[in-house]
Formats: sequence, C-alpha cells, structure tokens
Amino acid sequence: MILEKRNTEIVVLSDIHLGTYGCHARELVAFLKSINPRLLILNGDIIDGWAFSKKYFPNAHMAVLSEFFRMMKQGTKIIYITGNHDEFLRKYSDLTMGNLFLTDKYLLEIDGKKHWIFHGDIFDHTTKGGARVIARIGGIGYDWLILLNRGINRILESFGKQKVSLSKRIKNSVKKAVKFIADFEEKAIELAIDHGYDFVICGHIHMPVDREVVTQQGKTRYLNSGDWIENLSWLEYQNGEWQLCFFDKENYQQPEIEAYNTAVNLEELISPTSFSAFSAGNFSGTQS
Repeated sequence: MILEKRNTEIVVLSDIHLGTYGCHARELVAFLKSINPRLLILNGDIIDGWAFSKKYFPNAHMAVLSEFFRMMKQGTKIIYITGNHDEFLRKYSDLTMGNLFLTDKYLLEIDGKKHWIFHGDIFDHTTKGGARVIARIGGIGYDWLILLNRGINRILESFGKQKVSLSKRIKNSVKKAVKFIADFEEKAIELAIDHGYDFVICGHIHMPVDREVVTQQGKTRYLNSGDWIENLSWLEYQNGEWQLCFFDKENYQQPEIEAYNTAVNLEELISPTSFSAFSAGNFSGTQS
C-alpha cells in the first residue's frame, strides 16, 4: 500500500469524465494523493460537459478537482488539453491561470524528442456538426451501460466470479467500433510520422496502448492513456522512459473524501475569469 508520495516527472491522464456515473473518482483521488509530478497533462474529457448537471457532481468528483488545485499550489504545472466532452472550455484556449495552461493541443520536447499531444476527437466525425447530437445520446447510453456493468460486477464478485466489461465486449464485437479504433490509431500514427514527431499521445477512444510503429516513411511511438471509466490507466514519464500504468486498489490507501460546497465551486470552474502568462519551466512546449 502506497503511503508516501512519489516524485514523478510527467503524468498523463485523460477521459476521466467527472460528472458521470461511470467515473472512478475515488480511485483517482487515491492515485493523485500518491504522486508529486513536475508536469501533469490532462488530455481531454476531464469534466463531462455533455452530461454535466449540478444534480450529480458528488464529493469524490470535487475531490479530484481539489487534488489538481493542491498540486498546482505545490508547484506542479498542469497542461489541460480540451476534448469533445469538455469543449465548453475551448473558448479559453491558450490562456493560463497560475500553473494551469489551457489549450487544444500541445507539442512537448523532452531530451530532444518531439511529443505531439492532443485528445483525438479531431478524427471523430461523430462529434462534429449534426452528428454531435447522436454522439451525445450515445454518450448517455454508454454512461448507463457502465452503471449497469458495475451492478452486475458486484453480483459476480459476491459469488466469487470474475468481473466482466460489457462495453469492451460490445466494442470488440461490433465491426464498426473495431474499425473506428483502428482508423483512429492509423491516422494519428501517419500524421505523427509525416510531421517528424517521435511520440504521439492521445486519449478519446478509452483504449490504453503503448506501441512503436515503423513504416517506410519513418517511425513513431503511439501512446494512449486510456481512461478512468473502465481501464483506470495513465501514462508516466520517469528516468527517460514512458510507461503505461494501471490502477490496483490493493496498492493504494483508501482516501477520505471531504464535503464540498459544489454550487459555488462549479460556477467558478466553468466560468474562469483570471488568467496570466504561462511558463513551461524546465519543459519545452508549445500549443501549436
């Protein structure tokens, strides 16, 4: 069980979906309390604006935001890259608030290696135009499927059976879903190689991946941080290496969740008004 904080260089999280029933906020709080990163990259869909409601934003979800603010206060720089579910923040892109920098995409150079970091919804036509309404309806259905899945897993655990993931089974069995994920990864990899990026880091599809791709045009390493709905996964950079990690509750201390006045804090969160200039410190990065 982890009791002391680990000093880490970079941590990448995506697809947390705060404000939905599927979000594993309590587990995320336990993880956040265990680390002290120099740079935290939030790669989209952190707050689910599609499903946002003051009627459902429990204390555990607010505790996640509180941990982010605690980190910034202690010196952690946070890059918040917007996704399709938190696109309401895009009107504030390229602005900062203390150690928080808000953008749509980010280029980061580490030890001479170029990292292209973006959420990935740019490749998803279902999040654009008229198809957005259908996508939102699908998002609500996905949220309820996850909630149903949790109930089924509780029953299975009570009988000593192994957990199942309904959404993963559906994704793996529906040809269109499988093709979409393959096309998504192929586009990200192709563009990264064309632009000479050594690494491309995405979220959006909730599929944690770490693989190196070599083609006739060049090579790149494709990383996807997964999500905190099904996989409870993240990316971590330490000692010159990237690692794809997964949460195991047996290794973390159960966090105490405090009560928050969400009515006030959420209004401040959704309508930020105070921004200042951003400095990336020891990391070299741009928003283009």
